[in-house]
This record gives sequence, C-alpha cells and structure tokens, in this order.
Amino acid sequence: MQRWRGLEDIPQDWGRSVVTIGSYDGVHRGHQLIIGRAVERARELGVPSVVVTFDPHPSEVVRPGSHPPLLAPHHRRAELMAHLGVDAVLILPFTSEFSKLSAADFVVKVLVDKLHAKLVVEGPNFRFGHKAAGNVEVLAELGRTYDYEVEVIDLRVRGEAGGGEPFSSTLTRRLVTEGDIEGAAEILGRPHRVEGVVVRGAQRGRELGYPTANVETLPHTAIPADGVYAGWLTADGERMPAAISVGTNPQFDGTERTVEAYAIDRVGLDLYGLHVAVDFLAYVRGMAKFDSIEDLLEAIGNDVKRSTELIEAYESRRD
Repeated sequence: MQRWRGLEDIPQDWGRSVVTIGSYDGVHRGHQLIIGRAVERARELGVPSVVVTFDPHPSEVVRPGSHPPLLAPHHRRAELMAHLGVDAVLILPFTSEFSKLSAADFVVKVLVDKLHAKLVVEGPNFRFGHKAAGNVEVLAELGRTYDYEVEVIDLRVRGEAGGGEPFSSTLTRRLVTEGDIEGAAEILGRPHRVEGVVVRGAQRGRELGYPTANVETLPHTAIPADGVYAGWLTADGERMPAAISVGTNPQFDGTERTVEAYAIDRVGLDLYGLHVAVDFLAYVRGMAKFDSIEDLLEAIGNDVKRSTELIEAYESRRD
C-alpha cells in the first residue's frame, strides 16, 4: 500500500481512482463498511482505491485545544486500512489555510486535479470544505460537473455497546474513557490499543517481583479509565499476555498517570527505548490503595491470575 503525506507526494502519472475521505479514527466497524465498499468498487472498476485523511484532527485547527483523544495513530490506521485492501492512503496536513478551502475548491484541488476520482464513497453525514458547508448532496452535484460519481453508504451499525447507540468514534472514545473496553472492542472489531516508547519509571514493579513496561503514550492517545486490565504487550513483533495497570499508582502516592504492562511470567525482558503496543482485552478491577505491601502483592497475584484466565478464555474462543 502506498502512503502519501501531502498532495505533492501523489505520483504525477496517477490515473483514475475510487476515493473515500474522512478522519477514520479507529477504523471501526462502521468505517470498515465504507472503506470496504470503496475497495470493492475500485476492483470492479479496475482502478486503485484511496483513503484521504487529515493530520492533525480538523477540530484542533478549527477549535484549538479541542483535539479529541485518538483511538489509533496514523500509522496504525494505515495498517488497518491495508488489511482492508486499500491501495493508497493520503494524509493531508490540515492547516488553517487548508480549512478555508471552499467545498468546490477542495473537490478540484484534491479529488479532481490530483486523485482523478472516478467514484467517491462516503457515509451519509460526510461534511467537507470551509465551515463544513459541503455535504454528500454538494459532493454529488460537483461530481456532475467534474465527472465522478458518488455512492453513499449507511454506516450506522448498532450493537450492545453504549446501550445500542450507533457505532461511532465518539462513542468508542467515551467507552474507553469509562473503562468499558469490551464495549469499545465491539465497535472497533478488535481490542483497543495504546502505543508508545518504554521509558524508565520508579522501578517499583521490579522490586516487587512484577517488572512492568512503563509506556510513554503518544500525544492525544485515548487511554482507558484508571484500573487493572487483562491484555497483551507487543514488542519486537512478539505478542505477550499481560496484566496492565492504568493510573497514578496511589499505593505510592503517585501523581503522574501512567500505562504499565507486566508481561506475564516473562523473565529478563529489556524493553527500554522500544516502541511497544498494549492491547486491552478486559477490565479486571479498579485502582486501589492497600493497607500494606503484603496486601498489594496479594492483589497483584490475583490480578495476574485473573488476567491469565481472561486471556486464555478469549484465545480458546478464537481457535
């Protein structure tokens, strides 16, 4: 899959293509319907499929300080899109100047002049252009002028998550923030992931016999509510069952919120400086301060046991 950072990266000889545009944060099951349809139609038409997305999130430019927590960084979204069969991802730097493009200018500058769109696939609530003045009707009207078609896909998937609300990135962020990562996973179609570099912490876990990878998460990451979770730690391509702690470490009067993962029963791991991924499978318990170190150790032992059980049960269902 090709990855382009800006319009200037698009090959000069790029021909017709099927395009879909959106933030697509999380590439959740609703997004997968739209992107999957774009890939399907591109193959039918014998042209490549392109996903157009933005960095930073448009809301941060339009309303500074309002950047939402992100469900997936751009490189992770690109990986997920590649799995769906997308041929190219175009990440457009979203600047103040870019935000002022009218809907018509956006269509000409991006869809017509650069991507030579033959078909554009979108959800019914798609908005674009200055002050989000463009919608799917405007997009279709401009298509009649500039020789492309528009197909609108209903992405309002529903399930049990969020009490039956339509699947969305906003709902997923809320569930993650509340610690309902199983609900978030229903929408995403996979466990929620947090990424970052392993840095040195207070090393108390090592002293207690449970050394943890202290993950310095990427900016604007959607981090689950404080508590203990079962999941996986992936480093150097190896996926390891893990017990994960999120919070300020109240046992030692901590103030900085951290994400720490203990790779269950792994000895001698040296992960400092590595970029790792932490996948959250299930909530185990809330964060607590114990009366003694002995009580803390007993709780950690129970956390590891429960995490192991949850991971094994999940993996047996997947087999």
